[in-house]
Amino acid sequence: MEYLFDRWEQIKRKLSNKHILSFFDYDGTLAPIAQTPQEAVIPKEAKGLLKKLSQKPNCTLAIMSGRALEDIKHVVGLKDIIYAGNHGLEIEGPKIKFESQVSPRLKSVIRNIYEDMVSRLSKIKGVLIEDKGLAISVHYRLVDEKDMQEFLGIFSDITEPLTVRNRVTIKEGKKVYEIRPPVAWDKGKTALWLLARQQFLVGEDKILPVYLGDDITDEDGFKALKKKGLTIFVGESKSSEAAYYIKNTEEVVRFMQQFLDLG
Repeated sequence: MEYLFDRWEQIKRKLSNKHILSFFDYDGTLAPIAQTPQEAVIPKEAKGLLKKLSQKPNCTLAIMSGRALEDIKHVVGLKDIIYAGNHGLEIEGPKIKFESQVSPRLKSVIRNIYEDMVSRLSKIKGVLIEDKGLAISVHYRLVDEKDMQEFLGIFSDITEPLTVRNRVTIKEGKKVYEIRPPVAWDKGKTALWLLARQQFLVGEDKILPVYLGDDITDEDGFKALKKKGLTIFVGESKSSEAAYYIKNTEEVVRFMQQFLDLG
């Protein structure tokens, strides 16, 4: 990966005379990572720049998040943009409303896992279990190191029999496990679906996708768009499928401002 601002002149040329389809992850990209999801708030400056981006005639804005659709809509709070919740299992935006077809049987499996997790993990301090409807997030950022083995043992006891039988899939993020239905859909496939839709509306040669994210789940987006657009990892790690990196959420703000300054 190359540091994005070292290549800004080259990147400016890529961005010029294109309709930009911009994908932003939320936690760790637009909002700094916090101890709990409720504490992860988008800074006022970043939200203001997002709003300006959404109003640019040559920019379409999509927020890609592991949060439930209604949650990510609430915390971002902008109208007339695309929201992809639950890693793309739910999508809503101007003239878009999509929900992945998950059978009632699999929804029941997810519900039973949630109830089992709440029952068995409630004794471990610091575990946060998030019911996202089509999926579950189990956060362990606040779990004491001495309790990690017990936490992992219970988590494995609940999920392993179901992953073996392909009833659910488990994805790991930053101090969180995502329990999802076993459907072949992720942030990368979501990005490609939205890109194809935008290409149909505007013209294939006129669209440049730009994807910013910081988490393991964003790697699917980087892989999908690596040869199609601009992929930007947010963070200090040098191990990513993205072509470029920026250091933190403050530099995401810098990127948005410099992009807006292009006119």
